[in-house]
Amino acid sequence: MGHPDGSSEKGTHLIHRKSEADAIYEIICKRKVSDQNELGRLLKESGIFLSNQLVDEVLRKARFGHCNGLQVLEFFSLAGRRRGFFHSADSYDNMLYILGRMRQFDKLWGLLKEMRCKDCSLITTRTMQVVLARIAKVCSVRTTVESFNKFRKYYPGEFDTDCFNALIRTLCQEKRMDDARNVYHNLKHEFRPNLHTFNILLSGWKTVEEAESFFKEMTQLGCRPDIVSYNCLVDVLCKNKEMEKAYKTLAEMREMEIYPDLLTYTSIIGGLGLVGQPDKACDILKEMREHGCGPDTAAYNAAIRNFCIARRLGDAYTLLDEMVEKGVSPNATTYNLFFRCFYWSNNLSSAWILYQRMMRTGCLPHTQSCMFLVKMFRRQEKAEMGLTLWNDMIEKGFGSCILVSDILFDMLCDLGRLLDLEKCFLQMLDMGLKPSNVSFKRMKGVRTGRKDDSYLIALKVSERKHHGGEITARDTMVAVEHHQNHGGSGNRGLGGVDAPNGSMPGRNGPMLGDLDH
Repeated sequence: MGHPDGSSEKGTHLIHRKSEADAIYEIICKRKVSDQNELGRLLKESGIFLSNQLVDEVLRKARFGHCNGLQVLEFFSLAGRRRGFFHSADSYDNMLYILGRMRQFDKLWGLLKEMRCKDCSLITTRTMQVVLARIAKVCSVRTTVESFNKFRKYYPGEFDTDCFNALIRTLCQEKRMDDARNVYHNLKHEFRPNLHTFNILLSGWKTVEEAESFFKEMTQLGCRPDIVSYNCLVDVLCKNKEMEKAYKTLAEMREMEIYPDLLTYTSIIGGLGLVGQPDKACDILKEMREHGCGPDTAAYNAAIRNFCIARRLGDAYTLLDEMVEKGVSPNATTYNLFFRCFYWSNNLSSAWILYQRMMRTGCLPHTQSCMFLVKMFRRQEKAEMGLTLWNDMIEKGFGSCILVSDILFDMLCDLGRLLDLEKCFLQMLDMGLKPSNVSFKRMKGVRTGRKDDSYLIALKVSERKHHGGEITARDTMVAVEHHQNHGGSGNRGLGGVDAPNGSMPGRNGPMLGDLDH
């Protein structure tokens, strides 16, 4: 059991708390919840006390997982109505992120209104950045700036340079540097720029001229550059292969008693790789240790990337082993460097061994790695490997099921693995996800032997989603219950029609696209 103050949920109770968060997440996302009353009953039956810390953790899992956002909102609202319970700032920010990701902007502004009424101190510049980032991702810069101005009536404190910086950071993170520059020049007289403003802008520039121009303007306005400013400048110089300028900047830093840190050295390592000097970059790793600045995962990743670019995978693997020996943990980016090489060389066996190593060590791949893998599976018709990856994604919550399903479903259709296709499709529907237009059209082209099979019901539900409707928990229950009652067994494919030897069932049956909707 948890406690209101969350004190007993720390230390030795960390594993227990994690299992409670997994259980709540399972109730919200995996079970077929039709309404809030049903959700409340299931939560009550679990016997788990919903402390602030537990709710925060569940919402974090939902933010980075595949859970249906509307069901998460039901959970959020239900928890907030409990007597004596008040959501934390983290909970609100995570819920705002989830609503923004779903493009439920009306609900997003409604939740901000609720925050202002209940406790306006929960609304911070971080909250503003969460909201603006989701809007900027799918809307125009004009709409983003209008949303920034709309935020004035929600923000509790002075609408100052920190708020301005949140807007600039949002545009920079969305790679809209021209827009960020224009917004900066249009609003800089209303919000006086500070060192943080210039550091944000410097971090986004890609050309040396623009970075040097803003660096000069910063000093003219009396803002003294710090380590962040210099790191941004060095990074731009290195990415543009201006290594001589980069080394001059390092000398200037030392003259001002601003000494290189991990980020500075990592930029230098990356720049040396771009100019074809991967071995010299490895010398930087040794230099870092000599200066008491031991390389971290990012520094090793930069050095490994250099060898991958040079097609020296043996040296890259040597650095990978060195990382582990020195207690530096590889991350998903580290492994993705190798997956990229294996993809272009079509080396599936090495890629699969590396993937299994990731699973053993608990390092989950990101979407790009999953795409490299599933494309190789498709190329070599390795359906079992593809299904293993898919099941790991569903179970552990990594990667993009929608993007991977495009390739996986196409392979399963071509290989006649229609029962597996049906299972994977229903799993997507179960999570509140819809297939892309590409997968949707391909699945509609699959012949089926009868009109009342679970696949067809699920496909109709998904088709309504494509036409603007919502996939509700009720829809999911109907499709899955029909699947359980009428689904095939053994070698039965879609619609329960026998599919011996992996052939396509119902060759003479009607096309799904020809059936009445």
